[in-house]
Amino acid sequence: MQFWHASITIFLELSARKRFQPGMGIVSEVYEARVTDGTLDPDAAQRAVLPEFDRIAARLREARPGGLKGLFAKKPDPVRGLYLWGGVGRGKSMLMDMFHEVAGGRRVHFHAFMQEVQAKLHEARKTGVDDAILPVAQEMGEGLTLLCLDEMQITDITDAMLVGRLFEQLMESGVVVVTTSNRVPDDLYKDGLNRAIFLPFIDLIKTRLVVHELTSPRDYRQDRLEGAQVYFHPADSSAREAVDAIWHDLSGGKSEDLILKVKTREIELPAFANGVARARFFDLCGQPLGPADYLALADAVRVLILEDIPRLSSENYNMARRFVTLIDALYEARVRLIASAADEPERLYLEGAGSFEFERTASRLREMQAADWSADQG
Repeated sequence: MQFWHASITIFLELSARKRFQPGMGIVSEVYEARVTDGTLDPDAAQRAVLPEFDRIAARLREARPGGLKGLFAKKPDPVRGLYLWGGVGRGKSMLMDMFHEVAGGRRVHFHAFMQEVQAKLHEARKTGVDDAILPVAQEMGEGLTLLCLDEMQITDITDAMLVGRLFEQLMESGVVVVTTSNRVPDDLYKDGLNRAIFLPFIDLIKTRLVVHELTSPRDYRQDRLEGAQVYFHPADSSAREAVDAIWHDLSGGKSEDLILKVKTREIELPAFANGVARARFFDLCGQPLGPADYLALADAVRVLILEDIPRLSSENYNMARRFVTLIDALYEARVRLIASAADEPERLYLEGAGSFEFERTASRLREMQAADWSADQG
């Protein structure tokens, strides 16, 4: 009997070593390999969070059907997830992508996830069910062990009212949640309407997730743009190629649609990745949008690529007025702007009502081109 126990112990130890050899998928080893090949610059703050990713990946492996510990142990304790927060451009999304590559699961932007939840709740309510959250959570959690959510932020009261119960149900069904955010949990939905109903969700985060601040002093997203041209005119094929190159560098060549809901309206961003949005002038200024919409947009993105800004005049005054409001929102939120336009900022609006007021917008467009602009954000 003692020989049997000793053999099992040795077998488990050797198997564990085999599973965690270099190149076998430990997040920290993937990170160090990319530092070695020059893909990444070494960052002490990023390295400090890697053990948390390794912990979760290892526990998930053990819990999978056929896992060695699953053969001999009782039902394991719930795996604590991770809430990784810190300033913009510090590498949170990059680390999330790396973890997802190693651990699998589902990776989705938080806004897109909540849009999916709202759509499923709408369909569930049509069936007359008393509590629509239960079947929706069951459907979304079925067969899912890991949910990676990028850029968690709560600005909508509808989302604030349901996230607590939704995530509680998902976690109870065994889903491990890993999320990134620009805000410490206590600042989520800060000053929001009826915030008291949201506080249990903050407690849930602190209980079921390890809260870790990424304190890197570098803003890598800002570093990529430092010294680079960010305003291109005229908006011709050369400008398009330059913007394409910047977009590919910031997004990694992948993107998804992002729809922001503001009251009864929707703002559609046709391309979004890692906090970077890309849209055409008409997408944002040719639609009946107002200050609240642009404030929501400025809160949701850290970099906006806006293409094909035309010359403005009294003939397209409404679009010009919306553009002024959009730039004001981006400026106040310190969102980095990359733009292609028909002309220089001072020559975009030369005549007609509002041309005098546009001088401030032109000045802001100039200021936002500075290499160190927005460097103090986050």
